[in-house]
Amino acid sequence: MSDGNKNLVLLGGDNPTTWIVYNELVSQFGLFPIIIEKSLSRSTLIKNRIKKLGLPRVLGQIGFAAVVRPILFWRDRDRIAFLKRKYGMEQTPPVSSVIHHVSNVNDASCHELMMALKPDIVIVNGTRILSKNTLAKIKAPIINTHQGITPGYRGAHGAYWAMVQNDKSNCGVTVHLVDEGIDTGNIIAQAIIEPEKEDSFVTYSFLQTAAALNLLVEAIRKIRAGNIQTVPISGHSAVWYHPGMFEYIGNALRGVR
Repeated sequence: MSDGNKNLVLLGGDNPTTWIVYNELVSQFGLFPIIIEKSLSRSTLIKNRIKKLGLPRVLGQIGFAAVVRPILFWRDRDRIAFLKRKYGMEQTPPVSSVIHHVSNVNDASCHELMMALKPDIVIVNGTRILSKNTLAKIKAPIINTHQGITPGYRGAHGAYWAMVQNDKSNCGVTVHLVDEGIDTGNIIAQAIIEPEKEDSFVTYSFLQTAAALNLLVEAIRKIRAGNIQTVPISGHSAVWYHPGMFEYIGNALRGVR
């Protein structure tokens, strides 16, 4: 297999949405390199969250991740399969020589790889926050698909929290430029999703990814053509995190699955 289209590089975490995005972009633009970042260890992730959010809140999140989320994935497995078929989302990683693996996108090894690849456009999906040093090393526009409408639903699980807030007009996805903040870069495009009654916490991300794919493809084409237009974020801004177990159960009793 050839080295493919080196004009693009995707920095991603090893998760279904990364591979859905990558496979779609390959179908549109041809094969190009992807750099997969190793996930943080569970202990490191928990320690970081405790520092940021406090122990009680993190214990609730651990309970949700360990107990509730696996049940949701099992219960809604048919809905997830249906959405992937409906929107043609392929999450199986391809067998390719242009898949690279790094421990951390902010490490020197990743910087060296990026310098060797010399991309003109970088797409980010599900990695750590890019450090100031990493941003300075990348001499190309960086675009991210954020699963929420910014700036009101920055952080994690924007569609879920919009539903919890009964804010359906802001339940969606954003394609934006990456800057030093958390989902604070200039907006390229946004789309609203309309979850159905059978959708839930674990299916929203597939609806959001499906809605974002055309936006992302169009953004890449506009950047290549030199006519990309962006809008700075404005208005109420908030960062959201994972729900706690009892928090989720309480919301579910109110009808937000």
